[in-house]
Amino acid sequence: MKKLIVILLLSFLVQAQPSKIDSARLLEDVRTLASDAFEGREAGTAGGRKAQDYIIARFEEIHLSRFGDSIRRPFLLPGGREAANLIGYVKGGKSPDRYIVVSAHFDHLGIRNGKIFHGADDNASGVAGLLACAAYFAAHPPQHSILFAVFDAEEKGLLGSKAFFADPPIRPDSMVVDLNLDMISRNHKSEIFASGLHQNPSLRPIVQAQQARADLKLRLGHDIPGTGIEDWTNQSDHYNFYLAKVPYIYLGVEDHEDYHKPTDTFEKIDRDFFIAAANLTVDLATAFDRQLK
Repeated sequence: MKKLIVILLLSFLVQAQPSKIDSARLLEDVRTLASDAFEGREAGTAGGRKAQDYIIARFEEIHLSRFGDSIRRPFLLPGGREAANLIGYVKGGKSPDRYIVVSAHFDHLGIRNGKIFHGADDNASGVAGLLACAAYFAAHPPQHSILFAVFDAEEKGLLGSKAFFADPPIRPDSMVVDLNLDMISRNHKSEIFASGLHQNPSLRPIVQAQQARADLKLRLGHDIPGTGIEDWTNQSDHYNFYLAKVPYIYLGVEDHEDYHKPTDTFEKIDRDFFIAAANLTVDLATAFDRQLK
């Protein structure tokens, strides 16, 4: 019996993947962004600007480089209110003029009928995962440069990523791949999808290699039109990368019962799943960095 216990323990130690991220900070970032103080982070509102200020402070804490004088890149919404994307990067050592993009939108639905739409999973989780990924690569310099793009006004029609390509900080043809994070913190089946391989088949071997290593169920799909299964190609900011002919992978979960409801709160997040998803983000970005030209 003791021998069996030792064998099982050794098996667990061999299989378990060490965490690459600061799990406590990951959870604190999503808790903060989904709190009442940010009023649902609607683009063009005081809550949205407060979220911008928080993310900018985190970019500065991580010591991301900036393009030009500011992390903040403002643009106008229909009707004249101002929104802003937040852009920083880690310079690559071997291929500094080739960029992997990690993206996530920070805005949500704000306050409606007196209720705050907290947007913990959608998409405070993606922003927190992006920040964890940025901190990792700031401490472990990559071969390619990695651009971290936090988009505003996704919920209003992917307007932040559209503005990004209207005035890009780098040439689109220097973007090797976009890894877009949108809803990565909970799923009752412990499944997360990497969508986009139908459009970007060259990425398939890299993504499939992560399926065996991930500490959750990494599934492929939601990217083939006309199959009767929801096609996510135009469902988040990766769509504007697709239109610009930049290869992409969209990492996210299927909709749950709290999607676009005030009940999408920090308390509903599956902490173990979320930490595993954030580590998967680092693993995918690392694999892209090592294997793409």
